[in-house]
Amino acid sequence: MCNAVLLLTFPFNGCLMGHLSLLRCAGPASLSVTGFRSLKSIHRPSSFALTQRRNYAAKNNRIEYKPIRKILAANRGEIAVRVFRACTELGIRSVAVYSEQDKMHLYRQKADESYLIGKGLPPVEAYLSIPEIIRIAKDNNVDGIHPGYGFLSERSDFAQACIDAGIRFIGPSPDVVRQMGDKVAAREAAIAAGVPVVPGTPGPVNTAEEAVEFTRKHGLPVIFKAAYGGGGRGMRVVRKMEEVEEMFKLASSEAKSAFGNGAMFIEKFIEKPRHIEVQLLGDQAGNVVHLYERDCSVQRRHQKVVEIAPAPNLDPAVRKRMTDAAVKLAQHVGYQNAGTCEFLLDSQGNFYFIEVNARLQVEHTVTEEVTGIDLVQSQIRIAEGLTLPELGLTQDNIKVDGYSIQCRVTTEDPAKGFQPDTGRIEVFRSGEGMGIRLDGASGFTGAIISPYYDSLLCKVISHAKDLPSSCSKINRALREFRVRGVKTNIPFILNVLENQKFMNGTIDTNFIDEHPELFQFTPTQNRAQKLLNYIATVLVNGPQTPLATGLMPATVTPPVPCVPEGSPPSGFKDILQREGPEGFAKAVRNNKGLLLMDTTFRDAHQSLLATRVRTYDLVQISPFVAHNFSNLYSMENWGGATFDVSMRFLHECPWERLESMRRLMPNVPFQMLLRGANAVGYTNYPDNAVYKFCEYAVKSGMDIFRVFDSLNYMPNLLIGMDAAGKAGGVVEAAISYSGDISDPSKTKYTLQYYRDLAQQLVKAGTHVLCIKDMAGLLKPLSSQMLIKALRDDHPDIPIHVHTHDTSGVGVASMLECARAGADVVDVAVDSMSGMTSQPSMGALVACLKGTSLDTGVKLEDVTKYSAYWEQARLLYAPFEATVTMKSGNADVYINEIPGGQYTNLQFQAFSLGLGSQFEEVKKAYAEANKILGDVIKVTPSSKIVGDLAQFMVQNQITAEDIEERAEELSFPKSVIEFFQGHIGQPYGGFPEPLRTRVLKDLPRIDGRPGETLEPFNFEKTKEDLVKKFSSIEILDTDVMSYAMYPQVATEFLQFFEEFGPVDKLPTRIFLTGPKVGEEFEVTIEKGKTLHFKALAMAADLTKNGEREVFFEMNGQLRSVFIQDKEGSKDMHIHPKADKSDKGSVGAPMPGSVIDVRVKEGDKVKKGSSLIVMSAMKMETIVQAPKSGVVTKVYVNNGMKLEGGDLLLTIVED
Repeated sequence: MCNAVLLLTFPFNGCLMGHLSLLRCAGPASLSVTGFRSLKSIHRPSSFALTQRRNYAAKNNRIEYKPIRKILAANRGEIAVRVFRACTELGIRSVAVYSEQDKMHLYRQKADESYLIGKGLPPVEAYLSIPEIIRIAKDNNVDGIHPGYGFLSERSDFAQACIDAGIRFIGPSPDVVRQMGDKVAAREAAIAAGVPVVPGTPGPVNTAEEAVEFTRKHGLPVIFKAAYGGGGRGMRVVRKMEEVEEMFKLASSEAKSAFGNGAMFIEKFIEKPRHIEVQLLGDQAGNVVHLYERDCSVQRRHQKVVEIAPAPNLDPAVRKRMTDAAVKLAQHVGYQNAGTCEFLLDSQGNFYFIEVNARLQVEHTVTEEVTGIDLVQSQIRIAEGLTLPELGLTQDNIKVDGYSIQCRVTTEDPAKGFQPDTGRIEVFRSGEGMGIRLDGASGFTGAIISPYYDSLLCKVISHAKDLPSSCSKINRALREFRVRGVKTNIPFILNVLENQKFMNGTIDTNFIDEHPELFQFTPTQNRAQKLLNYIATVLVNGPQTPLATGLMPATVTPPVPCVPEGSPPSGFKDILQREGPEGFAKAVRNNKGLLLMDTTFRDAHQSLLATRVRTYDLVQISPFVAHNFSNLYSMENWGGATFDVSMRFLHECPWERLESMRRLMPNVPFQMLLRGANAVGYTNYPDNAVYKFCEYAVKSGMDIFRVFDSLNYMPNLLIGMDAAGKAGGVVEAAISYSGDISDPSKTKYTLQYYRDLAQQLVKAGTHVLCIKDMAGLLKPLSSQMLIKALRDDHPDIPIHVHTHDTSGVGVASMLECARAGADVVDVAVDSMSGMTSQPSMGALVACLKGTSLDTGVKLEDVTKYSAYWEQARLLYAPFEATVTMKSGNADVYINEIPGGQYTNLQFQAFSLGLGSQFEEVKKAYAEANKILGDVIKVTPSSKIVGDLAQFMVQNQITAEDIEERAEELSFPKSVIEFFQGHIGQPYGGFPEPLRTRVLKDLPRIDGRPGETLEPFNFEKTKEDLVKKFSSIEILDTDVMSYAMYPQVATEFLQFFEEFGPVDKLPTRIFLTGPKVGEEFEVTIEKGKTLHFKALAMAADLTKNGEREVFFEMNGQLRSVFIQDKEGSKDMHIHPKADKSDKGSVGAPMPGSVIDVRVKEGDKVKKGSSLIVMSAMKMETIVQAPKSGVVTKVYVNNGMKLEGGDLLLTIVED
């Protein structure tokens, strides 16, 4: 321990900044600063000598210098860290205080010592407890307190309490804090000092009635400002008389919450001014200097967002007058330490005093950057007793170098009105580099952002030679930021920085309001974090797509055959592009051998694997197909059930699937199923939706549209054909085959029936004629009869035959079709063929090799292709058809179940508990078909027959029961709609009197069902989707998906918004998740590959019912918290609002409920005030999203909520 008095003698214009850290001792010390000051001696004086020196200093009006040894920052977050850093650089020990809510906060770890404050107090009140702070300071030998900004920084009673306790307050004197903190007193001081002011109230206003009286007297607009605090808290601009009372109450409540006093100051509001503030420093000797100005005009709700130093495009004469006025006011009030004098500058160069902030400000950083002066260190030095000249801070020594910009990165969502966001930061990566400074304390992976404090996450400051260069640096730094887990305002700031007016320095306080384009954001993708959440969800809650069997995906990696470098050989796609649909059809007809269409990418896996094959496995083998099967007629890879299943169960976009395959197979024509007027859905659509669908399909890579109707209903077929043709596609009109033309006893669907249909389709302009044998009913004889007749009728039209191999005679039938004149037949690669799939590709290739119908396909290539799918199929074991179907079955000639429906019907039977009764289901299917009039059976008519069949088995109802009890039975919805005419008119008409007895008085549709539908409004739908899914990009194809499947598309978009591009995950990982310790890679786009390793899953649940799952991603430890649905069943967890229900009103942000304005049974109108919430010192009114009656209120005052928590429910009156 040492006691020292140091006599410094050196010139007043000298500088002590580099020497004083040498003078620290652990005991009491003082320095007497006299005339000539250079460091003479350091010795340990007696108490008598110390007293003599103090008396000498007082008698000669000298300023006593007393070094500070320990400083407490009476604040939190980044400003506390800023103070601690200054202390460390000066050799001063630092002390932090923290609330219970901040015990895990990083800033307290930056101090030499830290102490809990305000135990048991509310979060904000902990930092407002003056007795607590003074007690901690005294108990720990603190001799200096820095208030930071906010909290107690502008409380004169706090400054006085510090002085009364013998602790130096690092800021202005209590009298100056009191005077400047009182807006009225500050205004009077400005007037006395000759500084211009804005017209306003002569004193604080405490009631809404006084506010209304002032406004009526002086007119609008006016601005309410907190009388005892700043920073934009409690500030409101009012332009309508009817809003005065409400806005006053809100502003006053906000001010009271932030500063402990709700009194307001009212001023006339100056339109479109610039907000310029002058940085001041004053010492105890009466010296005052300015450090030039900052432009703080870029504001939102009167809170600064971006600050610039110096103010760009400021007239030097105005700058001189403004800085002189600021210094003059400071000298007038005897200002000491750091402070800011704020002005409004109008377009004519007139400026008006607003207020003095008697403290350090958030944006002090930009002044430090352009002047090179450390303001916090200067504050400490001045508090120790040094004068500005001794610090080298004379006005002539203070220069400005370049431009500096500060951006406040906050945890607010600009897409939702800057609602504060809270939660756990899952990822935090900052942007740094030359010319960039970061001041922060809240930003780190794992940090918890609470709703109790300011939303500031980090301050990013740039410094460069000019404004554009400074903009460029800070733009680059912000783009390097990666913050996941909470929303930030970075997208908004980037828009500001890239605005040309901002870059030119042409800004005012209306800048944000006048540039709505600042709120047009490109949503951040956040793909890696979303994928982590998905994988963790699968590990915690199980598969996110229902598994149909108890089998698990195999741990295999399907072997992808080698592909030569370069472009693939040309194929029929090149002919189509070169010669158009007509030329393409002519080339197909002129081809000498038999052409093949490969169904492996669609119908094969629909038939064998419940349509569950993912894009991930399709694109792996696509390059091989392009290089080795360039002579395919087409690849059937889209449409039909794959469209909705990809969204519904695989959680991937069907349009992206199509586009991905097109990029990898540029030479092979693509074919899709188009259900005529039903497009790819199961219902009727407005005509414009069908036409638009075909247009988008062609743009995305589709070539051939196999157009069919489930009833062969010509009006529906013609709409699909016309839509496909006008989109530029090849029209392949399909006749759905049923019955058996070789069996004379079957008289409904005869050879003549099919010839007549073909005649109509050719006359309608089809490019290709197709026979769609969806159940595999074509026997060799009927194949020969049908194709020969059609070839004789239409010698120039290409004929394509589609079948299924359910009975096992598919290869034989297709060989007969080829010999009878068919140009194209369908096959699937060997390992994906047979049973309800298509005939074997290898078998047909081998049978025709060397004949006039040689396919030109190499059997060796088929073998390699098959080997890939043999392994890939093992990944889809949970959906494997062979679990329930061990072989082909000739009873298809009896029940006529389509191949694509057969296995799905089996899985449905198992899920309904009818697995052991599947034989009965098949028999019932045949009966149901007869009951419905022996209809053509293909989606959606086949589904109707299947629904009726399962209804009959489940309820033990026979055909006779239906005949007798038709009026009283509750038939499946699809059956009723069939009888109503929702899918068209069946050949031969509806069965009567059954139809009449089922429908009774229900309406009927005569003619084409979609003919009378209103056009689909694509623009309005896109607006709604963009609004609903603001965090993801909504494409026109998403709108099209919604037009086809509104509910499915909505759920898909919700899933994608939450979990991202899960289609990029390996299939086994997607279905069942990784094993602990397993490593795997995910390529999210070309050149971007993520490396994952699953580490562990916590055994215990959190209080919110969550389970923590640990990963390593790209070598960094990551963890996510997932709600355990099973484990949290018995826990009380606040319900969430239903996003799909407008009457389910959720909390717009995390925070506390401060006012519930309605009760159960109240009638409310749309826009009515329901609840007031507060978060991060911001109050928000939750308004009624619709008119109705409040049925239940789930919250009460003081309740703390998470974003999305259910507040109340409203139903229409």
